[in-house]
Amino acid sequence: MKKHIAIIAGGDSSEHEVSLRSAAGILSFMDSDKYDCRIVEQRGRNMHVRVGEERCPIDLNDFSYEFDGARHTFDFAYITIHGTPGENGILQGYFDLIGLPYNTSCVLVEALTFNKFALNSYLRAFPEVSVADSIVVRRGMALPSAEEIAARLGLPCFVKPNAGGSSFGVTKVKELEQLVPAIDRAMNESDEVMIEQLLEGTEITCGCYRRFNGEIVTFPITEVVVKGVEFFDYEAKYEGKSDEITPARIAHETATRVRALTRRIYQQMDCYGIIRIDYILSGERGNEQINLLEINTTPGMTPASFIPQQVRASEFNIATVLSEIIEGKLSQPHTDSTT
Repeated sequence: MKKHIAIIAGGDSSEHEVSLRSAAGILSFMDSDKYDCRIVEQRGRNMHVRVGEERCPIDLNDFSYEFDGARHTFDFAYITIHGTPGENGILQGYFDLIGLPYNTSCVLVEALTFNKFALNSYLRAFPEVSVADSIVVRRGMALPSAEEIAARLGLPCFVKPNAGGSSFGVTKVKELEQLVPAIDRAMNESDEVMIEQLLEGTEITCGCYRRFNGEIVTFPITEVVVKGVEFFDYEAKYEGKSDEITPARIAHETATRVRALTRRIYQQMDCYGIIRIDYILSGERGNEQINLLEINTTPGMTPASFIPQQVRASEFNIATVLSEIIEGKLSQPHTDSTT
């Protein structure tokens, strides 16, 4: 019998609709001979699954739904929410409680990677990882002055939501008077804001996942070149304001080091499923410093997104990658907390 897979999308961030497009991409990639997939849309405390023309509410007691007089359950949850609650550990904790396997890392890893400042602080413990200097401010706390921020981080600098899975609320600040409005804008997306030193160089991103046999593999690296915008923001991501070149036009030895570092981070953090790590390369070609920007644990999965691009440029196919993630987790022993 086919396994019943819930592809969970939507979420509570500004990238709700983008997440739904990722879910449609995943649905198209899945091996339909092995899996019967349904997209489950989440917003707030409400979830529903579409069956034909009918929207069936999800019973959160056991993540089941009723259709045509019968009760249906799922064998696996494939989370593709960009932001809360799918990228910060909340959904993962819920599924742990009810004993439903899922495709991402555990609660701790999801919460840590979602909080940019906490992640950078953690990664500074590893000498092979370089991250930009940054400070964090929280809603309700006294802000440092613009002059203090500039003295610490320099200008330009980036102001971004600290806990967020989207590109919304990010500003490249060039002038002192832009700092406070940029912080206010970021506060619309998160109660915490990270102000980060500017890193200049070549922006790249590298996907990675753990195969069914336990091997950690990386995909070909993508180089990102923005066009007509200051940085890789929402416009660059989704409105054609960037060139995404796979494989990246970087030195072979640099690509080897980037892929090794990506696997090292994946293993050290005990990640699961597909992750994507974004970097800035700075310095002399072939001997660049590899600066980590962020770790994405539910990366975009539309046909035009980075990961599908990278898989197409590799020896893998996307249906096999998704199957290995699902079967790898289903093969692991787990305790059903409902018994």
